[in-house]
Amino acid sequence: MGSSSSIEWTDATWNPVAGCTIVSPGCTNCYAMRMAARLQAMGQRKYAGTTRKTGGRYKWTGRIVLDYGALAVPKAWHKGRRVFVNSMSDLFHEDVPLAFIQDVFAVMAATPQHTYQVLTKRADRLLELSPALTWPKNTWMGVSVENQDYLWRVDRLRQTNAKVKFLSLEPLLGPLPGLDLTGIDWAIVGGESGPGARPIDPNWVRDIRDACLESGVAFHFKQWGGTVKSKTGRRLDGRTWDEWPATV
Repeated sequence: MGSSSSIEWTDATWNPVAGCTIVSPGCTNCYAMRMAARLQAMGQRKYAGTTRKTGGRYKWTGRIVLDYGALAVPKAWHKGRRVFVNSMSDLFHEDVPLAFIQDVFAVMAATPQHTYQVLTKRADRLLELSPALTWPKNTWMGVSVENQDYLWRVDRLRQTNAKVKFLSLEPLLGPLPGLDLTGIDWAIVGGESGPGARPIDPNWVRDIRDACLESGVAFHFKQWGGTVKSKTGRRLDGRTWDEWPATV
């Protein structure tokens, strides 16, 4: 229900929701689909029926599971940590009721020792529900943007009541000309990894880094990616970029 994480920008994952639906090109090779299939094969009922194998690989079926039992998990973690919320789903999926989202936000507010990182591709619903949510200071809200067709998600994020706003530009599948970082506190960039990984151009990354430097936005370069990401590493122009929002 909760675990430590190897993701470079977080310490732990917390998954009160399981299952998702593909909504844009960044979802095509989502690691969570493969992971959900493995967890189902291991007998974890929470992930049963959330994926199916088609075309030789596992894909989301659209089944969404609300795990009410998982809501209490962060309360048992006494030492503060950065927590990625719903690494195996999307909290703002259209089939997750507002009341459940409010329950998740209540847990985050009740555990101020942690810093929560919520990430969505469903920026329209995020903005729609923002006024109905109480935004704790320890909750960072982010949107995923994989190419310039989805830059509108940044505009939606900007209009929310989140105290800290961040971008996950991963998997970065194209350049992001005209990226407006107004009101953004943090940008994560990364190439796609795993089977079928699509290539990333270093100049796309440099352009985002330079925009962050110019705008005073914290820049975090996660990885170059590739089929085996450990072979390509995460250094950019001779250094590792591990910047964090000013609130850290």
